[in-house]
Amino acid sequence: MRRLLATAAGLSLAAGAAHATDPAEGVWLVEAKNARVKIAPCPASAAQLCGEIVWLDKPKGDDGQPRRDENNPDPQQRAKPLMGLMMIRDFRQAGPGRWEGGKIYDPKAGKTYASKMRVATDGTLQVQGCVLMICKAQTWTRVR
Repeated sequence: MRRLLATAAGLSLAAGAAHATDPAEGVWLVEAKNARVKIAPCPASAAQLCGEIVWLDKPKGDDGQPRRDENNPDPQQRAKPLMGLMMIRDFRQAGPGRWEGGKIYDPKAGKTYASKMRVATDGTLQVQGCVLMICKAQTWTRVR
């Protein structure tokens, strides 16, 4: 009986460790300070990270309606609100606080870029998006 309890306790601890959050998870203020992105496990794959817009400095357009993804290259997506938009997706862990192989969508340009991100020693999130050999990096600040 003791062996069974010890095994069950060990499995519980292992399961808890498997669900521990990564330092990249949380809510981040983008470099332009006009949006916050919540990074968490992807809905379709808990082993990957995704991020959705959870705050905008200007959530409504001049018409008083929620801002939309009007620059999306797919005309059918242009009516979707920016709030709740999946901005980053499909990142695979390369180590604690380091994620690669993901995509980042820039709603301002309507473009998607290959991306990677890492939590720096100062606690900021370094996000890099690339097209071919040209890359641009941003520093995001943790909100929570």
